[in-house]
Amino acid sequence: MNQINLKVNTNSSGYNVIIGSNIIAKLSNIINKNSIKFRKCMLVIDKKVPKRIIKLLKDNFRNKELSLRFMVANEKNKNQKNVDLIINTLLKENFSRSDCIIAIGGGITGDVVSFAASIYKRGLQFINIPTTLLSQVDSSIGGKTGINTHYGKNLIGSFYQPKLVISDTNFLKSLPKRELVCGYAEIFKHSLILNRKFYKYLDKNVSQILNLKSPYIEKAIYESCKIKKQIVQRDEKENNIRKILNFGHTFGHSYEASLDYSKKLNHGEAVFLGIYSALKFSLENKYLRKKDFNSIVNHIKNSKLPYDLNNYFSARDINKILYYMTRDKKNDSNMINLILLKKIGKTSIGNSFSINKLKVFFKKKLLNQYL
Repeated sequence: MNQINLKVNTNSSGYNVIIGSNIIAKLSNIINKNSIKFRKCMLVIDKKVPKRIIKLLKDNFRNKELSLRFMVANEKNKNQKNVDLIINTLLKENFSRSDCIIAIGGGITGDVVSFAASIYKRGLQFINIPTTLLSQVDSSIGGKTGINTHYGKNLIGSFYQPKLVISDTNFLKSLPKRELVCGYAEIFKHSLILNRKFYKYLDKNVSQILNLKSPYIEKAIYESCKIKKQIVQRDEKENNIRKILNFGHTFGHSYEASLDYSKKLNHGEAVFLGIYSALKFSLENKYLRKKDFNSIVNHIKNSKLPYDLNNYFSARDINKILYYMTRDKKNDSNMINLILLKKIGKTSIGNSFSINKLKVFFKKKLLNQYL
């Protein structure tokens, strides 16, 4: 695959997203070409990253003062404690604002490191090297940072754009199928909210994409990033259209939190459950046509992607799920705000519903065998 550059321009900054195969070997040159200068550099690396990649990364910084920190990246470690560990090291080694911190890992690593970068001396240079499909198509673009608390997911965070994003598709070859499904959830979501043509492409080529066949996987990453870029450029701080990126996530985040971020349900699987829940709610409340609903659900079922809440929850979990939905950061009252689908490629925002209405919906429509 040829290297692709995607320029993201926001009100606060502009940066390149570079997509390609085996581009980590050229990391130093890429950083220099993007005019990013620093004397000290900290690499925060997911412990799952192979040792040969770590050696390759270190070789790119022979002329820099280099510090390494490793992180066990899971939702339970996406917390203030790990942010503090990073910041304390930066303070101890006297990093300046013109120095740099680089995240090498999935979305959790990126979220923690970018949040630390945003608050360290009110802003340290940050480069993101996402290593999972999910982080390459979603969290690495747009500048959202965040950590979890026992009250819910991503409730503490900031908006902080990176200096550069480097997505090397070679990282994906070592991922288990479950991780690829996790990333495909966001690719699929992007098509549903804004691009019917891309949805049709995914519907036709999902098998090739999940099996990392070229050029299908590259096109899926690029088109997904392009959708995210278009939205972020129009609304950096999530005041309006950027809210559509939360389609399925108010449900999905509550499912993750209700299971205490256990391995039973990863983020992408929760997003698929959330997408299905939002689709069903859209249909039941006459936002979405039955034809589009059936098309999307058939795609999910035929691709053997998760959708059935009964595999994870029972009626006794409803109150816990609703508790976390009310804690969602997008709510500004006692009502629950939801992004709903009007048709493939078009959403409806600004929809608020009572807890009681959601409770009835869960009991009658989601936690029964209705298909």
